[in-house]
Amino acid sequence: MLKLRWIAGLLCLAALAPVFAQDKDKAKDKAAKDKGEGVKLAWKFEKGKPFYQEMTTETKQTMKVMGSDVVQNQKQTFYFSWTPEKQEADGSWVIQQEILGVKMDIDIGGSKISYDSTKTDNPANPLGEFFKALIGSKFTLTVDKNNKVTKVEGRKEFLDKLAAANPQMKPLLDQILSEEALKEMADPTFAVVPTKEVKKGDTWEKTSKLDMGPIGKYENSYKYTFEGPDAKTKLDKIKVDTTLKYVPPSDSATGGSLPFKIKSADLKSTDASGTVTFDNAKGRVASSEQKLNLKGDLSIEIGGQTTKVELNQTQTTTVKTTDTNPVPKK
Repeated sequence: MLKLRWIAGLLCLAALAPVFAQDKDKAKDKAAKDKGEGVKLAWKFEKGKPFYQEMTTETKQTMKVMGSDVVQNQKQTFYFSWTPEKQEADGSWVIQQEILGVKMDIDIGGSKISYDSTKTDNPANPLGEFFKALIGSKFTLTVDKNNKVTKVEGRKEFLDKLAAANPQMKPLLDQILSEEALKEMADPTFAVVPTKEVKKGDTWEKTSKLDMGPIGKYENSYKYTFEGPDAKTKLDKIKVDTTLKYVPPSDSATGGSLPFKIKSADLKSTDASGTVTFDNAKGRVASSEQKLNLKGDLSIEIGGQTTKVELNQTQTTTVKTTDTNPVPKK
């Protein structure tokens, strides 16, 4: 009997070992923060356990064309699920991303278009059919141990769905949604945390280049500053300063897929900053808010005539991460 109790005791200790280890790690992280020592921020994935994100972007844009103002306001919300599928031998993770829902409100000069995938009474219009085709689209991403997206699968199936909704857009979609572009779009989700220990005031930088064919190229530089734990939430805060450079497309990149050509551009980003909160216990981004003002001039050719456009755009993007599906039921 004593021997059985001894064995049972060992088994209980073995079962509780991961809990002791987690408590020890948390205590170590807290002590490191209190002493101003380095803290390791890291993504933590669990096979088969999804997490969800709600991403909302509000854009206010004014374009002055031939002395007249064209005002455009947009609000779009995407709902995503991220499901870790397996960890490779080199430490990278294979993660499935799915678009669960979309909400879109667009107002261009008083002409309004709305779509909400969580509702059944959406008005019929070509743009609504395009948004509808996004729902259920899946991508399989490979994220390496340095938090970089190295591979994206599912591009062909995604393009086929969008082209079925609007066949005329297929040539354009094929250009702007290249595999490299899809990787660059997904990369910021994971790239926010550094690959080294950091303490309050430490900085690190990342750059990205998004080539969207006839629309042009976006070169982004991110400077991250670790601000330590928030006094109320206790979550780690990271300040993000962004510098955006827009490069107009080359003549060969246009390919006749757009009804206009961007001939030249001088656009500058201002007030491009934001904050990310990172939940180190759960090993993921808890929330983020990014703001960006973009101003400058564009020269656009339509029907052989070149027109100057003055652009003033303000964009705010917020992200919230949850354990449960945020898509409201219909």
